[in-house]
Amino acid sequence: MTAKLVAAPVRRWAGIVLVALAGAAIGLLIGGNVTHDVGPFQARLSLIGSVHGGIAVHVPPLGDLTTKAYAGPLRLKVELNQLRQPQAQELLKDPAKLASLEDDAADDMQAAVIRLIVQSVLTAVAGAALLTALVYRRRRQSLIAAGVATGLMVVIAGVGALTWSTRALTEPRYTGLLTNAPALVGNARDVVNRFDVYRKELAGLITNTSRLYAAVSTVPTYEPDKSTIRVMHVSDLHLNPSAFNVMASVEKEFKVNFIVDTGDITDFGTTPETSFVNRIHSLRVPYVYIRGNHDSARTAAAVGRQPNAIILDGTRPVTVKGLTIIGTRDPRFTPDKETRDDNASDSKIQSAGRDLAALVSTMRTVPDIAMVHDPASAIPLKDKVPLVLAGHLHHREDRMLDKTKVLVEGSTGGAGLRGLEHEKATPLECSVLYFDAGTHKLEAYDNITLGGIGETEATIQRHVVPPTD
Repeated sequence: MTAKLVAAPVRRWAGIVLVALAGAAIGLLIGGNVTHDVGPFQARLSLIGSVHGGIAVHVPPLGDLTTKAYAGPLRLKVELNQLRQPQAQELLKDPAKLASLEDDAADDMQAAVIRLIVQSVLTAVAGAALLTALVYRRRRQSLIAAGVATGLMVVIAGVGALTWSTRALTEPRYTGLLTNAPALVGNARDVVNRFDVYRKELAGLITNTSRLYAAVSTVPTYEPDKSTIRVMHVSDLHLNPSAFNVMASVEKEFKVNFIVDTGDITDFGTTPETSFVNRIHSLRVPYVYIRGNHDSARTAAAVGRQPNAIILDGTRPVTVKGLTIIGTRDPRFTPDKETRDDNASDSKIQSAGRDLAALVSTMRTVPDIAMVHDPASAIPLKDKVPLVLAGHLHHREDRMLDKTKVLVEGSTGGAGLRGLEHEKATPLECSVLYFDAGTHKLEAYDNITLGGIGETEATIQRHVVPPTD
């Protein structure tokens, strides 16, 4: 009898607590987020359920920075969703405003966090009280639930404060393109045991990301939609394994439909080098490839063994995700100084382009993309195709051959070991091209640049292609 008398109130209290917790969780889902201006960015801050707590900063389309700064059931998530272009351009043109951004962005972020905490506590308490009122329809139970929710938030805050780790802030984990350019968020190793120093690191994130996004074209803004065909252009990997890390990140973050590689994936075209191309299959999209002057027949054969690879040799077009593509290998094989013939006649280099022009003449419809290795091979394709993609030069160029656009990609591998031959490291470069799904016309392209060996800068620049008749 006594046990039943004791069990009844325990069940009642347990029921109230469970309803209060459920209401608090619903309240956090609804109100546990705020939108706040941080420097030139519009940031979204939210508290989300997590086993390990910590802080996550998402910088689309670059990836994430996460750190186990504190323990607890809630994680602070910061998303830098929208750059306000006028403010960013004004900021980067004015050294005085840029210098003051450190304090301004830190204050903005602090205000945003305080606003988030206050709003989260209020909505959690309100959610607990309202749900309890709906279930029990008694004021007393609602007040108890509000107290439970308040106590819960106090406990979570206490756990976070007690487990706060400044050292964890110096060891963030990067994913996406941020893995390859950690300097984007400032020098995290400079963080010491004062929170105001970490606030400056947040400002470093805002400053450098503003620089990254503000380098945009002044022509009208272009926004791809779900139907847009997204193609990644890479070239001249030259055995640099970091190139595949970059490609994997870009493929994921930019939602790339397929990849085109305009050659020189290896240095000497030897058998031992063929194992390098095995990472192609780890990319989750079709991989269209032509041979460069450093690639041998065995290199092409190794690429062809990858299940997602397509080799173009000038004999046939292929259609990938609706786009028709033609391409052919570089007519030379010059892997070293003894065989190199950089002074080869224009006629020999242009033979690749003449082969493709002959192929176009046999086709019922004009192909959307032509691929060559050396941009000199594009000359015979003038007015034959709308777009020619090339590489070889290890730097970008954007040319027009009358009505034919020629996009020369830099070295996605930072020129490999050759990138160390110069005083300044060769950057890792690739591009994402946006095609209209209906007309197949190139509408815009993003040039992505990451610092080479010893460098850590990152830039993304969008170019919008003016419409043509």
